[in-house]
Parts: sequence; C-alpha cells; structure tokens
Amino acid sequence: MPHYLTLGSIPKKRHTAHRTQPGYRNEGIYYEEVVSTQGFSRAYSIVYHLRPPTRVKRIEPAGNLPLERIDQPILRHHHVKSGGIPTQGDPITGRIPLFTNNDVTLWRCRPTQPQAELYRNAIAEEILFVHKGSGRLITQFGVLPFKPFDYVVVPRCTTYQIEIADALDLLVIESSGTIDYPKRYVNPDGQLKLGAPYCERDIHGPTQLACQDGETDTAIVIKDGTRLTRYVLAHHPFDVVGWDGCVYPFTFNADDFEPITGTVHQPPPIHQTFESAGGFVVCTFAPRMLDTHPDAIKVPYAHSNIESDEVLYYVRGKFGSRRGVEESSFTLHPHGIPHGPHPGTIAASKDVKWTDELAVMVDTFRPLHLTRQAMELDDANYPMSWLE
Repeated sequence: MPHYLTLGSIPKKRHTAHRTQPGYRNEGIYYEEVVSTQGFSRAYSIVYHLRPPTRVKRIEPAGNLPLERIDQPILRHHHVKSGGIPTQGDPITGRIPLFTNNDVTLWRCRPTQPQAELYRNAIAEEILFVHKGSGRLITQFGVLPFKPFDYVVVPRCTTYQIEIADALDLLVIESSGTIDYPKRYVNPDGQLKLGAPYCERDIHGPTQLACQDGETDTAIVIKDGTRLTRYVLAHHPFDVVGWDGCVYPFTFNADDFEPITGTVHQPPPIHQTFESAGGFVVCTFAPRMLDTHPDAIKVPYAHSNIESDEVLYYVRGKFGSRRGVEESSFTLHPHGIPHGPHPGTIAASKDVKWTDELAVMVDTFRPLHLTRQAMELDDANYPMSWLE
C-alpha cells in the first residue's frame, strides 16, 4: 500500500467533531467518511465532506459492459495486435476488453471524448497504464496529474473523472484483488527496502484538493462486474475539505523502475512491480544493461509455463527475443506450452550491451480467456513463428 498521506483540513483526533466555520449550514461539522479495506482490518483513509456522502436522489440502471469470452477449441499462443483498435467513446465507455478471468481483465482504450459522467468501480481495483497522452485524474482525494508511462493505481470505490490534456492511449488492468507492492520489497516496518527497484519517492499521490461546494444533482456511474448503475446525488461528491490515510490513487512511472541485472540472464520476477491478492502480478520490462558474462545468452531461455498465463504488452523500443511484434502488440503464452526466443535472436543479441525495450507483463495464476474483440485482432500464424 502507499505510505501515509494527508491533504487539506482534518481534526486533531479521528471520529471527533471537525467543526466548520461559525454560521455554516447543516450541523456545524464536516462529515466523516471512513474508506477501509478488508472490512476494517487493513489500510484505510478518513475523508471529511461538506455534506453527508449518502444523499442519493435517485438510482437507475445504466446498462452494462459485456465480456464476450470465446471458447477456444485448442490451446495455443496468441499475438493480438491492438495498435489499430478504434478510437471511440470516453475513458470509460471507450474501453475494449481483450483478456479476462475471474481475477483480472485487460482492456485497451483510445478515447475521443471527455468523460461524460463520474465513475466508480465498486468491486475492482484499476491500474491505468498511460501508453500515450497526459491529463489529470480528479477524485474525492484530489487532483492527480499523469503523463506517458505512468501506472495510475486507483483503489476500488474511488469516484473519479479523467481530464484529458493530450490524446490518451491506455492499457487498463482491472483487478478483483487489492493491488499492492510485492511483499519481498517491503521491510517489517512497512518501508520499501533498500535494493527494491523503486522507493516512496517514486510514488506520487494527489497534489491538491478538488473541493466543489454546490447543491447540484450529480450522477455517478457505478460498475460492479458487468452491471452499471447510475446514482444521482443531491450534491457533488468531491465536496472534500481534507483527508488522511493510506488508501488513495497514486502514480508510478515505468521509467522510474530500477532494473536488476546480473552476469547472466535473470528470471522475470526481478521485473515485478505490483501484485494482486486476486491471483496475478504486474512486471515492468524497462530499459537496462544486458548480461555481462562473456558467454551470456542475452535473451530469455525457453521455458514452460507450468501454472501461469503470461501476457506481454509491448510499449516502446525493440524487444530482443521477439520477431514480428510491434508497439501495442500483446502476446499471450499460456500454461502448458513452452515458449522462448525466436530463431536468430540469440545470435543477434551476442554483442548487444543494452536494451531500450519497455513492456508491461501480467502473469496470471489461472487461465485467461480471450474476448471476441481479441480474437478479431489475433494472428493465427503466431504459434508457428518459432520455425526457422
């Protein structure tokens, strides 16, 4: 979880009256909302509103975001080319699902419109990886600027609106489990260890509040699974004067990842960036020095995925072990089938000392399903691409 942060006005002690200025309407206090995880057992934040956050005027269905899984008659590798997906919708309605299981769904999104309504994911965490573009994530916790190659980590039940500055190209990772730092990176005191590939200085929370004071009907579209519900509040939910705690959206930029290298090739867990209690990890393959042993093979060795499915999303640069992949490609190397470097890439890497690749990997511990949209982008010849 991110470190403790406080922003704006909070009382000296929690669960005590945080009094407003004399003559302020209502009950003369700011209204406390506890945002907690795993019941009340894990990380939490406490938010102070101008009005109770429960003032609902009406509720109505808002449609759904269906996931059309395609049953595969065979088990095989996949190469899904997403660079040409349509530009459509806003940062919520424009999302196109590609891979999914009960733990995680991977979406791509290239929005053309500003976000129409406030949005909240009720049962999933989200990681918005910013492949291209910039803007601001505006939430009840405040304003969070983002830029290319940022991971924007959004806790579940965060109400947000994406404000687009430059045209966005997003990879969205939706997680049923809590997104956290890898446990081996954190010392018993809760601090990121010396030697971890990033530290607290690389984690950026909201920089300013976005307090809105007004009796204006405001709609929030709430997603739980594929179902969408529209809640209309009697006021704007960003009426927050202050908060503190360890639950809030934050950014981490992939170019701030500090790769670990060795004399010979190191296994993929050295690239791990986040993990989910829901059954997957996220890794960052960042630009780095390659192996220094004179006889080192500088591309990954072939291996069989015994109990995981491996998805790589190619962001930038040249990926030394692959032929034919391009920016915004996905490869899925599923359980049970060996995969490894393409022919010719071992010899080609012999004198290379540095790689400029940037890629995001999602390793799941339960099988992934492709959606209808993914199959429409799939290269059926990819499984045979290892033939010389």
